[in-house]
Parts: sequence; structure tokens; C-alpha cells
Amino acid sequence: MTQKTKAPLRIAIAQLPITGDIAQNAKKIKAAMREAAEGHARLIQFPEGMLTGYAKHPIMDWNEVNWHANHDELASIMKLAAELKLWVVLGAAHQLTPPHWPHNSLYIISDRGELLNRYDKRVISHTEVTKFYTAGSEPVIFDVDGYRFGCMICVEINFPKLFMEYAHLGVDCLLLSAYPEAEIFYLKARAHAAIHCYWVSLSVPTDTAHLMSSALIGPNGQTINAIETKEGVVFAELDRSAPQFDLALNKARPWRESVASDPVCNTRVMNDPRSINRAAL
Repeated sequence: MTQKTKAPLRIAIAQLPITGDIAQNAKKIKAAMREAAEGHARLIQFPEGMLTGYAKHPIMDWNEVNWHANHDELASIMKLAAELKLWVVLGAAHQLTPPHWPHNSLYIISDRGELLNRYDKRVISHTEVTKFYTAGSEPVIFDVDGYRFGCMICVEINFPKLFMEYAHLGVDCLLLSAYPEAEIFYLKARAHAAIHCYWVSLSVPTDTAHLMSSALIGPNGQTINAIETKEGVVFAELDRSAPQFDLALNKARPWRESVASDPVCNTRVMNDPRSINRAAL
């Protein structure tokens, strides 16, 4: 378990246009990283498919992707992360050995410029699995300044067991990078944050700005801060000492985690015929 701290952690969440031009995408990524560093953020999160371009929007075939350019730009982004001392969570396709299709991934780049880990989307849509992507298999967690993060991508929001898994792994904030297609997506994100009592950070591209904004949602399910422009970066803080999160973090979450093993909630062992017979008045 990560060493908890009461000090707030400032993060940046990007909302940017995603094109099929890796160099153009990388230019936007680096500009947002510099803005995040200037705004004293320790971590910046980008949308799904940010570097390579997301399948169908606009990538229609993986032959369109210049994988050598992708590798070079990723190396350049890692170098900049070290210069800025900034953690980066970057959406991109991760090329596999042919004939396997790529993973739909989030690269976890440390503030030392190291590729610390990679989250590969585990639940992929019918279109993705039949035409574009290979599913991943593992959850990914990492710690920054006493806060634990987990990663998830887009359609996985519809699978509560993944959010439950991250709660059991002790995450403080779930980084959800997406390319959503309906307004209900944001309400689902708020619900998961409130149910599991952890922050949910949502990063979406400008293409979906008419549906929702990139934002940080608190452990109580309320929006802490959301981007007010179509394109840009929004800043927000994870703050364990904030009074509005006391109930969620210090009471609701510990109690909910204890219910499964609490004998008070296990009446199966109670030998009372009036409890056992549920057809009796």
C-alpha cells in the first residue's frame, strides 16, 4: 500500500484534438505538458489514442500509422517528461508482433522520463476486437507522491468489476481516458467515483466536447473542476484533507470495504427458524 499523505496532489487533464498525424499529435502533447509543468502539476493525463490516433477516428487501417515516427515521438515525450519532472499518462496504440493487432494502451511515463508501465485496455468493443485491437489482461497501478493511481479506458466504464478491482488495489484516483459516444458516460463516471469513494479523472478529446468535458470527479461523485474551453488543459487537486470528502474517504470507504467480512452481515450462520423460513408470516 502506498504511504498516505495529507498533502494535496495537483494534476492536469488534457482535452485535445486527435489526428492521424503523429507529429501533429506529439506537438499538441508536448505543449500541454509544458502548460502542466508551468501550472505546477505533478501529472498530466491524455485521452485515449492521443499519440497514434484512435481507430475509426481517424485511423481506418493500421497501415496508415508510421510506427517508426510513433517510437521516435514517444522517446521525445519521455525525454521532455524528465526535463519537466512531470508524470505523463499517454493514450496510444501499442504495436504487437504481426499478425496481432495493437493494444489500445496508456503509457505510464515517470517524472524521470522512464516508461514505468503500460495499461492495455482489457475489455474492447465488438468493432475493436474484430477490426482493430488486441485485448490486454492486467490492471495497472502506480504511486505518485503518496497517491495511488489506476488506469482504465473508455468502454470499460460499463464493467463494474474493474472499478471494484481497483478499489481492492487501494487506488486513490482512477485515470479514465476515453473517446465517449454518449452523454450518459459522464454520469457513469460520477457514479463509480461515488460508489467506490475515489477520485475519477476523465480525459476526452475535443471531438467529444459536445458530450462532456475533461474533468476531475471527487470521491463524493461531484465534479471538482472541468475544462471550460473546447481545447486545453484543466487543473485540479487530489486533497485528502478537504472537508467535503471526509465522509467518503474516512467513513464510507472503510465501512464498505469491511462489509464482506463483517459477521454482523452474515446471517447465514444464524440458527433462527423465523429467519430461515422466508415463506412464513
